Amino acid sequence: MKIKKGDKVIVLAGKDKGKIGEVTLSIPKKSKVVVNGVNIVKKHTRNKFNTDKKGEIVDKTMPINVSNVALIDAKTNKASRVGYKIDGDKKVRITKKSGQEVK
Repeated sequence: MKIKKGDKVIVLAGKDKGKIGEVTLSIPKKSKVVVNGVNIVKKHTRNKFNTDKKGEIVDKTMPINVSNVALIDAKTNKASRVGYKIDGDKKVRITKKSGQEVK
């Protein structure tokens, strides 16, 4: 997967199209990422019988498919695809738009 934790991404499709956020968790086996502030759903929790905690409705961020997000190029501040470049003995991620290294 070319999108990793800590990357700044923009959502390309879905109900949150156009929103910008940072990837907080990546799930490569399912090809999904969790983006901060994107795809928030209401989760109903049950009350606990042994404690005094009541049931409530909690906001929770759910994962979205990695194909629905794109990395933001730091130079142009627009969506860009990710590529790889061999730099000596290292493999480095670069943005296709400007050719800059992704940090």
